[in-house]
Amino acid sequence: MDLKDKLVSSFLAFENRVDVDTYVHDVRSDAIKIFEEKGFPTKKEEAWKYTSLNSVLKQDYSLFPQKESSIEYGDVKKYFIHDIDSYKIVFIDGKYSSYLSQTTHDGIDVCLMSAAISKPKYRLVIENYFNKAATKDSLSSLNTAFSSEGAYIHIPKNKLVEKPIQIIHFSTGSEAATMLQPRNLIVVDENSHVQIIERHQSLTNNPVLTNSVTEIFTNKRAIVDYYKIQNDSENASLIDNTFVKQKRESHASVHTFSFGGKLIRNNLNFFQNGERIDSTLKGVTIIGNKQHVDHNTLVHHIEPNCESHQDYKGIFDDSSTGVFNGKVVVEKEAQKTNAFQANNNILISDKATINTKPQLEIFADDVKCSHGCTIGQLDESAMFYMRSRGIPEKEAKGLLMYAFSNNVLSSVKIPEVKQRITKLIATKLGVNIGFDL
Repeated sequence: MDLKDKLVSSFLAFENRVDVDTYVHDVRSDAIKIFEEKGFPTKKEEAWKYTSLNSVLKQDYSLFPQKESSIEYGDVKKYFIHDIDSYKIVFIDGKYSSYLSQTTHDGIDVCLMSAAISKPKYRLVIENYFNKAATKDSLSSLNTAFSSEGAYIHIPKNKLVEKPIQIIHFSTGSEAATMLQPRNLIVVDENSHVQIIERHQSLTNNPVLTNSVTEIFTNKRAIVDYYKIQNDSENASLIDNTFVKQKRESHASVHTFSFGGKLIRNNLNFFQNGERIDSTLKGVTIIGNKQHVDHNTLVHHIEPNCESHQDYKGIFDDSSTGVFNGKVVVEKEAQKTNAFQANNNILISDKATINTKPQLEIFADDVKCSHGCTIGQLDESAMFYMRSRGIPEKEAKGLLMYAFSNNVLSSVKIPEVKQRITKLIATKLGVNIGFDL
């Protein structure tokens, strides 16, 4: 039995195991039908032309890990941004860890998706927002069909969340191979502001496949800063589907830092529903060996006087592969749109590969839109200049590559996150940067 058949045949058993109301049951039932019809995406589809899932789908994954695993904080402290006070929602093999978490209902809701789905007091938010941003593609539908646990965050209007929120998923290798499907719902009401840090981390050499969906709703004049840190083992694969719906005068930014994993696919979709909206999508990718990272982005401009900014940097070594497929759609009504998109890449090895495809679809006539991509190697004249001033070759390469990615770091608004990413970049490049930001 292949993985698709295994998932479809397990759906009824899954539904019988979880508490669910009629609305969510109907959503799940529709979703499993979509997945059964479409199956897993293949390279025959344009959006997946450069990314094959064959290598990760051949494993015999455990769909519902049963073994209880405990983790000591000292063993995983390094995966937290531990030098800041924060709320924490932590999952171990898909199950909530109250010991490692710090949730709250004091003026805001930072808690569990399972509680929101099953308890009547959350029903209005669930019915208004759950599965209302996610598209009906096969992988998002698969997650919807099996959605039971993840982070539920609801920030009422006029709230400035004073502490960042960390969402961390650990996999322990309690099974020979594990498939996880976390589901996050984030609703930020009018005039509110929140910062969120997300991480998926495997603690094992056993294969792990995570198919994650996050829906983010930024209502009028809301601000959301979201940071994804992807630095996993080479037996862990992640398909990350993030959908952001914005209303008038809201600001949403997603920074994605991809430093490790067997295969990472980031599907990032922004939908602007109102005027004077600002959307920011930025990322840094540094990988080697046979790792594969694919960024697939969409910004849909629907109404006038809005902006979007995309800036993705990639550094590829050994036999690694990078993909960037970014699309900006500007509808006829979206006059005065300002959309910027850039993808710049450095190939360190002759065996590394990058496939990049920036796209603009513009139906309005009064817009300012630009896109472009570059693929190259380190500047030899800059290298010569630094070497002539006594900087060793290894450090010179590291500093040049750090400078190459620095403009993405410049828009990170949490200093501790910026410091952590700086150190991760230095580690990936094998140099001592010699300074903190």
